[in-house]
Amino acid sequence: MHSLSQDLQHEISAKYPASKLVRLSDLEEYDRKLFRKDHGNSCPGLVNVDFYGDQKETLALVLTTGEGANQKAELIVARKLGQSWQTALLDTAGLSVPVVWRQKPGTYKDIENGKTIRATKPVIVFCGYGGWAIVYAWTGKGVDKVWLAD
Repeated sequence: MHSLSQDLQHEISAKYPASKLVRLSDLEEYDRKLFRKDHGNSCPGLVNVDFYGDQKETLALVLTTGEGANQKAELIVARKLGQSWQTALLDTAGLSVPVVWRQKPGTYKDIENGKTIRATKPVIVFCGYGGWAIVYAWTGKGVDKVWLAD
């Protein structure tokens, strides 16, 4: 999956103007090799994930805006509810082109403070290669996160 449905594209364009979905070509060569090694030709800025555990169509997206020192990336979760999409900003990262993927439910421990998340649903991983990786899990009431690398 390398593109968004027309209705989601419209929603993203309205809420996040001038943003673009991260693609393999946006990654530095080394980062592209790392991503392909683990995820094949998947889109590094888009992953289908049952984040809320409700079987509704849900995607995690990485959108970038700006150039150079003004560049930033946003991690968005989009869920189809009826005929429309609900989107939420989970996090932002400056001066990098991060990627996103999903991982199975499980236990994830924060490298800095030892906080543990016991995820009962698939999680979203937001990763800036060579620098950081963060896991996001739905708790049933909200989103919780832990740092896997810094």
